[in-house]
Order: sequence, then structure tokens, then C-alpha cells
Amino acid sequence: MLGKIVLWVSGAIFVSYGIACFLSPELPAGYAGLNIGSGDAYAEMSAMYGGLQTGVGVFCIICALRVSLQRAGLLLLALAIGALAFARLYGAWDADWMVGAYTWGALAYETITAVLATVALRRR
Repeated sequence: MLGKIVLWVSGAIFVSYGIACFLSPELPAGYAGLNIGSGDAYAEMSAMYGGLQTGVGVFCIICALRVSLQRAGLLLLALAIGALAFARLYGAWDADWMVGAYTWGALAYETITAVLATVALRRR
């Protein structure tokens, strides 16, 4: 049951945020304090924050609906989101902890998601 909940919640968050970022790449750029200085940068923000997150979210929802795919979805969340959390933590450390609420909030979400996905995998 925990695994299914983690997949549904993650799917909803990723799809919602992904669509918002796809429609407005300035949204994640603004949160992270980034400047979109070219068409390539605009396309990159749209693709990585919009397209990739939406795709991950749809995959999580599909995995929540199909018992045979739940392990794969949880593994994706444990590994990919766990690696994202680790890299964000390292980046914050490397920046001498000079990060804002966006980074801390994202790090909290990513860590909790990766831990819950790992716990759900171990229970299977």
C-alpha cells in the first residue's frame, strides 16, 4: 500500500509541476535564481523541468495502476530521486550552504520520496 501511495503522490506532483514548467520555463528558473539568456536555455528549462518531470510523473501513475510495474516505479524513485537529492545536497555543501528555501524544500521532498520508495521496495 505504501508503494502505491508513493507512486500516486509522486506522479501527481511530477505531472503538475512538469506541466507548469513546460508552459512557463521561467517558473523553475525564477525559483532557482537562474537567468534564461538564450533560446537554447529556454528550450532546456522547458525540456528538463517540463518534459522530463511530466514523463516521470506519467510513468509513476502508470506504475501505480499496474501491480506488475510498481517495483520498477519505486526503483526509479529510489534511484533517480535519491541521486537528485544527493547531488542537490552536495551542491548546497559546495556552495557553502548559501542556498534558499527552494533548494531546502526540493531537498526535503526528494529525500522523503527516495526514503519512502526505498522502504516500500524493501517491504515487497
